[in-house]
Amino acid sequence: QVQLVESGGGLVQAGGSLRLSCTASRFMFSSYDMVWFRQAPGKEREFVARITWSGGSTYYADSVKGRFTISRDNAKKTVYLQMNSLQPVDTAVYYCAVRRSPTTYEYWGQGTQVTVSS
Repeated sequence: QVQLVESGGGLVQAGGSLRLSCTASRFMFSSYDMVWFRQAPGKEREFVARITWSGGSTYYADSVKGRFTISRDNAKKTVYLQMNSLQPVDTAVYYCAVRRSPTTYEYWGQGTQVTVSS
């Protein structure tokens, strides 16, 4: 069974940084685009970033562009999200997932909590 495990969340002050990791198992990680989503309390899950299977292209939500960087290491089956200049509005549970198609995301991880204090 495919498994995605996120880690790296925590509590940080505004302006600080965190690096999230998502490690996959039991599937052809290097064949798929990977994405990060987040869900704040009382809000819908929203797209954060995407990286293509080769790592050659990346895409970001406007709200994080210039502050967050997505990357991947296919040998380690891991996708990362480097988050800089964090703000309280970035507080959310962050999830990684496999992008099967423009509208289909599968194998969500359990999420990792990011809390940014002002």
